Amino acid sequence: MNIQTINNSIQPQKELLLHHPLYKKVKTIEDLQCFLENHIYAVWDFMSLLKALQSKLTCTTTPWFATQNPQTRYLINEIVLAEESDLTLDGRRLSHYEMYIEAMQSCGANTEGIEHFLTEVDSLQNIFVAIKTSTLHPNIKAFLDFTFRVIEEGKSHEIAAAFTFGREDLIPSMFTAILKNFQENFPETDLSKLIYYFERHIELDADEHGPMAMKMITELCGTDAQKWSDVEEVSKLALEKRIGLWDAIEETILMNVELA
Repeated sequence: MNIQTINNSIQPQKELLLHHPLYKKVKTIEDLQCFLENHIYAVWDFMSLLKALQSKLTCTTTPWFATQNPQTRYLINEIVLAEESDLTLDGRRLSHYEMYIEAMQSCGANTEGIEHFLTEVDSLQNIFVAIKTSTLHPNIKAFLDFTFRVIEEGKSHEIAAAFTFGREDLIPSMFTAILKNFQENFPETDLSKLIYYFERHIELDADEHGPMAMKMITELCGTDAQKWSDVEEVSKLALEKRIGLWDAIEETILMNVELA
């Protein structure tokens, strides 16, 4: 098994995501705000996948020791650098999560939901309890729970699978579809920070991080058939959870329209 085999195997799920009806449901600024207020959880937990990989593949403790694979060490550190401290539209350094929060605020989306959730995560000191006791949509809970179950299992190749096939490889095509929709529906609204965020992700993931993540998978699995099988299984589940997230946002938008 190899990268191409995995890509062929998960193509049906990728197609469902790329042609999801959610994109055409974002018709008003209120719909956009609803999208952002729910999608932010995926932006946040992506950083946890990334940091879990950094913890596994590099040395983040003292005394320092060189980890086994210098190539994966380089790949993950390079991705962390951009995701955790990228340049904003006005030349500051922020994580992509913080950039997204600023983009939400600039177009009137409410950040209180994610802020309250993170306060609960910090207070409870147990991510699974925080997810379970939250008032989030069941599909968003399932999405987050899956991410942190993969992290808790602690297998580097499985974390890398969720990160690579569930996020990095998917994001350029998916965000291109989202961005096109935003530009068509909100030509008069200042979405400069949001558009910058999406375009930055498209640029980084398509040209740099996506190929890097693929190399990381290859390095981690090598010729181990079981690891490749694990990667295939986790990748499919990650995409199914993302479809569930999109279903949840679509459902919430439609519910809001009915109540309006």
